[in-house]
Amino acid sequence: MASRPLLRASSAVRHVRRYRQPVHIRFLSTLPSKDVPKDASGQTPARQQSWLTQNVKSNPVLYTIFLGLARALGYGSPQQLANRRALHLYNHLCAQRVDEEPDFWKNECALPPTFQSWFTITNFHVWLLTVRLRSLPSPHGTQHIQGLIDHFFQDVEERLRYVLQPGVLPPRSPSQSSPNSPENSTPLPQVRADNASYISPYLPSQFYTPPSSVPPPDTFPSPAAYAKAQKRGRVPERVIVRQMKILKEQWAGLGMSMDLGLVRGDTELAAAVWRNLLGARGAAGIGLPNEKGIKADETRPAFRRSVNLVGGAIDRVDKLDIDAEEMTDDQSGVHDFPPQESDRYISYPELMSALVTYIRRETQRLEAVADSSIFGPRTVGREGEGITALRWGSIRQ
Repeated sequence: MASRPLLRASSAVRHVRRYRQPVHIRFLSTLPSKDVPKDASGQTPARQQSWLTQNVKSNPVLYTIFLGLARALGYGSPQQLANRRALHLYNHLCAQRVDEEPDFWKNECALPPTFQSWFTITNFHVWLLTVRLRSLPSPHGTQHIQGLIDHFFQDVEERLRYVLQPGVLPPRSPSQSSPNSPENSTPLPQVRADNASYISPYLPSQFYTPPSSVPPPDTFPSPAAYAKAQKRGRVPERVIVRQMKILKEQWAGLGMSMDLGLVRGDTELAAAVWRNLLGARGAAGIGLPNEKGIKADETRPAFRRSVNLVGGAIDRVDKLDIDAEEMTDDQSGVHDFPPQESDRYISYPELMSALVTYIRRETQRLEAVADSSIFGPRTVGREGEGITALRWGSIRQ
């Protein structure tokens, strides 16, 4: 591997330029769902290859001509190859990572099975992979990092719309390439998508169950009543834009704090882990339960959470009552442990040590991987080769 520094100061920050405003999804068509055939289970079947596609793939001469034409049009350009390689890296190393060890995140880290928890864990592994991509020779490093971030935020926006605007996108079908088998997957809400022909390139996650604010279509007296209720259940577009800005701030904050910890040492890195992955629980002190002969501290609230004052949802910090805000339940599920569960803090030092060890171990492992194994064969149609060898190890070893 080329002897390049594993970290480049502020390199991750430069790649936020495309996400000053959220990316809007461009659908293949707006075909009404009633025109899309359903299988016996009521699900939209996988798209069948067209007659032209089947004939081109079966004829070596036509296939060669097609690839040559695609390269002439830029399909095989370095940027396009890096972008498609980044799609495989993101799908199999980042987006699905939380599903490989869900018990660790849910039980030991006490992260609830929500979209926000999925974003936090995926964001963490996007950063961890970005650390290695920075050391690729130019322009491969920049191209792969930009492709990885593009796919990350495109996937995030799709998931966000699925949660806040039900019916805009069709449910994702579990892929055979996913580590989760279809028979173990959580049933998805039955919604009639406005853009039913759109097929997402990203894999679903079983870590959380996407909610649906609209009952199934068969519970309504007519299709018109269902369509009306579906539109009422969708948040305005400005809410999506605002939430994407908040998630961008979280992405940038985690990356910069982890970079600083990676450089300064394990103590700083453990603090970054505590703030970003463990919700900064106990930052204002630890409440203890009543004991014999000892009166409980009545001034300490039973519920408290950490509030991010920089960026995000806080617009006017000078007008904010920080104590009242910390005691307000934001329904995120990430807050200080109640007094009766205060003994869970005892394991926090060991938990932070395990995550720091995981970060150090995986960065060293990827550092030893050749650059050619990171960006693959760089050949059209072979962008997904070699991904299995790059998969993360277990957090606890």
